[in-house]
Amino acid sequence: MMIETLLREDSDGLCTLTLNRPEKHNALDTGLFERLDAECAALEQQHAAIGCVVLRASGRSFCAGADLAAMASGSAAAPRFKPGVIERLARLPQVVIACVHGICVTGGLELALAADFIIASNSARFADTHGRWGLVAGWGMTQRLPRRVGPSFARLMMMTGRFIDAAEALRVGLIDICAPDEELGGQVTALAREVLANSWFTNRESKRLLLETDGLPLAAGLAHEHYRHPGSAPDYKERIALFARRSSDS
Repeated sequence: MMIETLLREDSDGLCTLTLNRPEKHNALDTGLFERLDAECAALEQQHAAIGCVVLRASGRSFCAGADLAAMASGSAAAPRFKPGVIERLARLPQVVIACVHGICVTGGLELALAADFIIASNSARFADTHGRWGLVAGWGMTQRLPRRVGPSFARLMMMTGRFIDAAEALRVGLIDICAPDEELGGQVTALAREVLANSWFTNRESKRLLLETDGLPLAAGLAHEHYRHPGSAPDYKERIALFARRSSDS
């Protein structure tokens, strides 16, 4: 019986994707990337039904990075395929939340960095170990990590392979929320509910503008926002009317 390496569950506008190679600490092989690519392709077309995506993992760890055994056997995919999948995840129209526990290293960290929010348990640990294997990051580490933690700390992680714990990850801005291990799932669910309660149209268009203007000077970014402004959500009148009714009742 073939085991699904990526599980999907949808509920009330929330899609949960679960990395499911626990015996390999969810190491990323070509098959898992193919499954993730297929789900991202589907989600791109499902923004009316899905407003938030949670990326989590089964077993003891979030992700140990690339499957080194697969690389050693020569069964890795074409060089451009895997970074393309991570970029596709990063550009999903939905808000993406990475739920991290255990180790999150190298390619696994690059995967988490594609999310809009990273929530980690107290026991989570992070590292970039490309240098241990003589590899150079190619899935976004050199671009997304400095934007998260600043160039200096990114260099420290990338050029030493040093592990940092969740407390330090929170301090430097690598993660957004640090939760006790037993509360991780509940805090991820609470954040997802906040996201879903907001206008999905607003979230989607705000994310688009943020992506399109990343790195632009302020004046260019403001001009882009003006000329690429999408207008208001289709239900904005109903939302404002509901606010007015609640205000009058109080």
